[in-house]
Amino acid sequence: MRRMSWALIIHGGAGRLAAGRREAARSGCAAALEAGCAVLARGGSALDAVEAAVRVMEDDPVFNAGYGSVLNAAGEVELDAAIMDGATLDVGGVAAVQGVRHPVSVARRLVRERPILLAAEGARAFAARRGAELCAPEDMIHPDRRTAMPGGNDTVGAVALDAAGNLAAAGSTGGLAGKMPGRIGDTPIPGAGLYADNPRGGVALSGEGEAIARLTLAARIMDDLAGGGAPQAAVESAVARLAALGEGGAIALSRAGLFGWAHNAPDFTVGLARDDLPPRVHLSKAEEEDEAG
Repeated sequence: MRRMSWALIIHGGAGRLAAGRREAARSGCAAALEAGCAVLARGGSALDAVEAAVRVMEDDPVFNAGYGSVLNAAGEVELDAAIMDGATLDVGGVAAVQGVRHPVSVARRLVRERPILLAAEGARAFAARRGAELCAPEDMIHPDRRTAMPGGNDTVGAVALDAAGNLAAAGSTGGLAGKMPGRIGDTPIPGAGLYADNPRGGVALSGEGEAIARLTLAARIMDDLAGGGAPQAAVESAVARLAALGEGGAIALSRAGLFGWAHNAPDFTVGLARDDLPPRVHLSKAEEEDEAG
């Protein structure tokens, strides 16, 4: 039997999509999936793939990440992002950073550095030193976000397995609409919003950050993946735990290239692809099940 070469699963966030944004979310996830798959198909690394996929979603204002993210209580865009290398357990994270075009790429530059997480002005200063693309903080505000968010998703994320057998996970978010300035959610915290570890797999989450952080949900999913645990069962167990505290969703990828995703929010836009399976995007688990017949 031919060995599976690579796999990628992404999400555009858990939440409730307004009717007018549903197809835009599907198209945006499809574009992100295509970008990540292109990296993996040419033999690129899992780290490069998750960064590429998340960057596409950071550029698309339909998602609450990067440009067009929701505003905090002061009317500003503050961004969190992280990326993790499953081969080395290196992590890079930025939190409450302003005026960077692609926070996931700033986090990527931090992966081989000694610090794991930089916040606010420290994160932006690091981005400037390392040649990341900067902008005026107000340039990250989309006109639609100056008023109430018209129905969209939360944190975006990606998990990839490359042909070398290495895993990586990434996430990016604008956080909660109207949040207290300086608030940091689960996304940049390994073991809360994401994790990747070659012997087990990788995971990325979306939803109510304080609830996800309190439950250290990524760590729980990774524990369930140990010893070859099924990723679908692992994410379903995590979402069941989350239900007591809030809404969200989780994606997971095993070291064998098996997918898992689940959510208790009304919508959770997820894209999946593997070298032996065509790309597909679903707006909810129910939609996937309906299509499966």
